[in-house]
Amino acid sequence: MRTTAGRIERSLHAVESAASRPAGRFRGDLTTERWWWSPELHALYGVPDGSTEPSGQLLLAHVHETDRPAVREALAVAGALGTAVTREHRIVRADGQQRTAVLVCEPETDASGTVVALTGLVVDITEAHPPQDDEHVRHLETEVEQLRNAMASRAAIEQAKGILMLLMSCGDQVAFDLLAHISSHTHRKVRDVAVAIIDSASGRHPLPDDVREILHDASPPGRSV
Repeated sequence: MRTTAGRIERSLHAVESAASRPAGRFRGDLTTERWWWSPELHALYGVPDGSTEPSGQLLLAHVHETDRPAVREALAVAGALGTAVTREHRIVRADGQQRTAVLVCEPETDASGTVVALTGLVVDITEAHPPQDDEHVRHLETEVEQLRNAMASRAAIEQAKGILMLLMSCGDQVAFDLLAHISSHTHRKVRDVAVAIIDSASGRHPLPDDVREILHDASPPGRSV
């Protein structure tokens, strides 16, 4: 299972890196109000990693004041309605330099459908911004769609891992290995397995028989799937 898990994890990173532009990731937990930024996002904003506590307000502070209301509204919509959003905007680095970026934000929901976190990317598109021809716009839209798909996959996988950790009384890595094992033996994508587990936990759809059988075999004694 470990080999399969590693291959799938690498493929997720490859999809996220498909745009080959400077990009940083963030995650804001709406229940704890704790935020995380990747080292790449710190670098994009010109803020040394560890020099300050990441937050939603700090992220907005690096948005050009003219563009800030639209980005703030987009994040609010993602958090309130669970809708993925994309916004082009200007960022202002700590050294005062301005860059053009695209923010892609994908909400994470719990089993009840409540938004519990915002996961996203800020992609630097400064070098490719001019000229704004049709081919450039189509290329950028494709890149953004790839990034959104990658984040949607990751969000579903993280949610399914949480369900398995509760169900199996196991750790993070074991839960991911189990997802990869099910994927390998049912010939389904890991994201599809994750969605099936989420749908079952929320009561939307029953588990497919082959997925149920593997989970049943993996369940500790006294636990039912």
